[in-house]
Formats: sequence, structure tokens, C-alpha cells
Amino acid sequence: MPSPHAKCIGILTSGGDCPGLNAAIRGVAKPAISDFHIEVIGIEKGFRGLVENHARVLHLQDVSGILSLGGTILGTSREKPHKMPLPNGESIDLTSRAVETYNRLGLDCLVCLGGNGTHNIAHSLTKHGLNIIGLPKTIDNDLAETDITFGFDSAASYAAQAIDRLYSTAEAHLRVMVIELMGHNAGWLALHAGVAGGADIILLPEIPYDIDSVCQHLTERRRRGKWFSIVAVAEGAKSKESQAGTSDLEKDQKKKKHKKKDKGEGKGKSEFIGPVSTRVAQEISERLGIETRVTVLGHLQRGGIPTPFDRVLATRFGTYAAEMVAEGKYNQMVCMTGSQVSSVPLDKVAGRTKLVPLDHPLIRSARRVGTNFGD
Repeated sequence: MPSPHAKCIGILTSGGDCPGLNAAIRGVAKPAISDFHIEVIGIEKGFRGLVENHARVLHLQDVSGILSLGGTILGTSREKPHKMPLPNGESIDLTSRAVETYNRLGLDCLVCLGGNGTHNIAHSLTKHGLNIIGLPKTIDNDLAETDITFGFDSAASYAAQAIDRLYSTAEAHLRVMVIELMGHNAGWLALHAGVAGGADIILLPEIPYDIDSVCQHLTERRRRGKWFSIVAVAEGAKSKESQAGTSDLEKDQKKKKHKKKDKGEGKGKSEFIGPVSTRVAQEISERLGIETRVTVLGHLQRGGIPTPFDRVLATRFGTYAAEMVAEGKYNQMVCMTGSQVSSVPLDKVAGRTKLVPLDHPLIRSARRVGTNFGD
């Protein structure tokens, strides 16, 4: 039966892309169109598309055959309605235009697929009268109020495979291989990929590392006849020497600003400019004299097709969102607790980041098998 609550909905993907977005779009659109007879309008280019009215009606044929596709058929961007960039480098608040587009299209609800930034924006739009449903996607798995986000499993699987490949070349050359994984503030990806790949050392943003501990662990491994090692590093990992609340990456950015002024004067061997993985590798090489190499996976973690797990998860999230629309249940984010899909109010998600607890079971398991966290 047609829904008494919604006749037309919009759907957009915002922030960084990841595997599973198309599966989620399909999960929302198919039941909305077929079961609930709701018109579905795709908003292209994320929130920029909402501001600039880049929209098209989605038909069943548009969402057919996209389950396994990576990326997003709607495109994405990181622009925010309240902070749209101008050519001169400044920004302008165009929230009113986003609201105008929502009303002009006759939307009863906007389904937003994204991570922390997306849900912050979504929550702010509810204060302007928009009905919103959020779907949690991010390879960082750092959204609050959900056990897992789609895109995470695909990224972790790829990263673990990369560690597997580094293992064989590290063993062949008796090297230390440092692999940098995404994760500015939360180390879920580095933790899961590192454990799955058997990394000997895992450095997370939540556990400031001591390079002495790292080097001692590597030395002990060599004494036991382990002449090669794998170090998995989250891009936001920070040393104990870092300023409180400031990552080494942020410190490097500050150093670069003063690089011309300093001109290299007074710098010792402990001063490094660049990614945290490069810093860790250089310190290992200088302190221990071990040949060390760095691999930065970067956007390879975002690309490619979704794993079967992410296809199923995104489909469950999408179909649940369609059911919420049919029930008129708005201003919520779809989530998973245990094996159950449900929803939580957006105001419980916005502005929060889910960090890895220091007593997380996976950290305890990793320590049991000899993994060092640099502490």
C-alpha cells in the first residue's frame, strides 16, 4: 500500500567514497519504489548537489546491477551547506539554498549516506525543518551508536591482504615493513587489519606510542631469530612526546608553516617532517640500523568492490531506512547493535566519535599473541 507518510524522498552520498554505497542506494530505492510507491530522487555531488539542485529521478533500472559496484552512482563531495567554498578561498553559508531545493523538489525526507561529517550536517538540517534519515558509512568505523559501518569490512579486508603481501617480501629481504593505514582519530581499521594480517606492532591514535618500546620489541624479535617485522600504523597515531591532543601529523603541519623561518637550524635527528609512518620508519632505521621500508595504502583502501559482508550490511541498512520512511520515522540514523538493525536519534550521533576502548577485547587478544602497541 502507498505510504501515508511519504510520497517523495531524496537520497545523497556525502564525504569520502567507500565500497557499499551503491548497495545501500539500491537497498533504499528498490523497496521505496516497488513496495511503498514512493518517488526517489537522487541528489548528485553530495550536499553541493542539494545546494545547487543537481537532482534526477531514480527508476528501478537505475539501481539494478549496482550491488557489487564500488564508488557511488550519485557522486559525492565534502562540501558543507553552511560552509560552501568561494573562488577566493573564503566560504559562505548556503543552508537556505539547501532548504529551498528540498522544498522545491517536494521531498518528504532526505536519506543521507555518510560518516561523521555527513551526520553532523544532517542533524543541523533537521533544525531547519528537513526530515532526515542517516545511513552509517565510513571505512574508519568511528560513528557513534553503531557497532559497525558499511565500507569498514571492505577496507579492513584489503588492508589485511596488503599486509599479507608485505609479509612475504619482508621475510625475503629481512626488513621491517611499515604500512600506514587510514584513521585520523580512531584506530579501528589499523587494529582489525593489523590483527588479521598478523602485524607485529600496531600503532593506534588511542595509544600514544613510545619509540623506545617499538625498537625494544623489534630487537627482542631479532634475538629470537625473527629477522623481519611488520608495523601497522594508523595515520593519526601519535607519540608520547606529542603535545596533548595533537597528533604527529598535526605537529608536522605546524612545522612546515615555520620551515622557512627555522631553515633547519637547531634540528636534531629526532625532528621529522612527513607522515607518521615515515617518522617511525626513520627512527627504527637510525636507532637499530635495520633496513626499513614504508607503504602508504592511501585511497586504495576506499576503492574497489564491497565484500559480501558489506553488500549484506548496506542492503540491510538501506531496506530498513525505506521501512522507516514508510512509517514516517525521521531524524534517525540506522544502526547495528549486535546482529540487530535499528535506529537512534541523530542528536545522539552528531558531534561524537567512536574511539577504540583501551580494554577492547581485540586489543587484549592481540597482546596475548605477542602484538606490541608501542606502549
